[in-house]
This record gives sequence, structure tokens and C-alpha cells, in this order.
Amino acid sequence: MVLCADGTLYTGWTFDLAARVEAHNLGRGARYTAGRRPVRLVFSERLPSKGDALRRELAIKRMSRQEKERLAAERIGVPLVSPGEGGL
Repeated sequence: MVLCADGTLYTGWTFDLAARVEAHNLGRGARYTAGRRPVRLVFSERLPSKGDALRRELAIKRMSRQEKERLAAERIGVPLVSPGEGGL
């Protein structure tokens, strides 16, 4: 999950996390993130299969903003703060 420059969260899956985040920041990732650069990784997890990753992606996309922020904060140990609010 990445935090976009406009404060929105984008969730996706990939085989190569570093390359995917770089692609988003170069405007070659998802259309959604192309106009919302730069993006910053705020949550990731490794899953055993593509199928598991796709199911987890869907589950996260169905979460509320608050649930996504809680998920990210639990993983990185600090609250997720949107751009313009200070913090991360």
C-alpha cells in the first residue's frame, strides 16, 4: 500500500516491490498513481502465492480508510500521517 502525494492510499500486488514503487514514482505504475506522485510505501507483506496476494489485495481494498491506516501503523510502528499534516 502506498500513500500518494494527494493523501490517498493505493493498494496493489507485485512480484517485485521495489520495482513497483519505482514504477509508480516514474508514472509507469497504475493510472491511479500517475497523477498523484510521488508515492511512499506505507505497508507491505509477503504472501506465499499470487492467488493469496490477490485475495489479500481485495480484502485491503474493501477496508475503510481508518482500517488501512491502522494496518499500516501496526506494521511500521508509527501512525500514518497524510501529506501536509507533518509526521512521516
